[in-house]
Amino acid sequence: MIYLFLPEKHRFPAAKYGMLRQRVLAANVVPPENIQSPEPVSDLDLRRVHTDDYLHRFENGLLTDTELRWIGLPWSPELVQRAKYTAGATIAVCRHALDDGVGLSLGGGTHHACSDHGQGYCLYNDIVVAARALQAEGSVSRVLIIDCDVHQGNGTAEITTGDFSIFTFSIHGEKNFPYCKIPGDLDVGLPDGTEDEVYLKVLDEALDTALSRSQPDLAIFLAGVDVHEDDRFGRLALTRSGIGLRDELVLSKCRDLNIPVGVVMAGGYSRNLSEMVEIQLQTIQIAASFSI
Repeated sequence: MIYLFLPEKHRFPAAKYGMLRQRVLAANVVPPENIQSPEPVSDLDLRRVHTDDYLHRFENGLLTDTELRWIGLPWSPELVQRAKYTAGATIAVCRHALDDGVGLSLGGGTHHACSDHGQGYCLYNDIVVAARALQAEGSVSRVLIIDCDVHQGNGTAEITTGDFSIFTFSIHGEKNFPYCKIPGDLDVGLPDGTEDEVYLKVLDEALDTALSRSQPDLAIFLAGVDVHEDDRFGRLALTRSGIGLRDELVLSKCRDLNIPVGVVMAGGYSRNLSEMVEIQLQTIQIAASFSI
């Protein structure tokens, strides 16, 4: 495990990843041997998504102070390594999904990273990296990104503009970050305070549209829990139960159409880390019940 050392009281909840892994093991969601450590992403896979200039400067600690403020994390060699393993994990779970119906990462979902810069705690866009890696190896042709993080996937939209083989669907808080949104293929912005019933109705209808228009060989599901009513940054008002119904809705619609799904955890910023990890554990338990 690569530890990321952040300044005291930093807002990024890095501790959640280790806590989540321990809860998955304690809850015996899957056999311990099924929890695998990924290989880091290759340079070739990264170059399909990001510019050579950005990759060189990020990996060698040459980003400007302004660029680091956009990212919101202090640079370190450990930060680079974690980003590479995160992207590698997303590739791996998408490959597993093709075999098992569902593959799941305990991290990932870094959808604010654009082709030439990082942003919003996101360094590499692991979602597009994974989609293009599987396309390059001939495993899939068309990919649907189902982004249910509370923040719109601006980086994903920017990178895939004009790429009709990757369909981007984002359902998010309209007034939340990023404030200058980059349109994807299907964007649904919701008002602050949206609760379970309205959210699930809108998601149900939008998912049908996204699935019909994209006709994917693979879906990548960003299961962010920052839609929860107690999230610091979320501004929506889903309950834990509502998030569970969201996850079941996404996975059941994909299963009914025989579409494999790679699931990544995406955002979550609750002040109560233990509560947030329990909601993420719920997502993992639901996803595990959909695997073959």
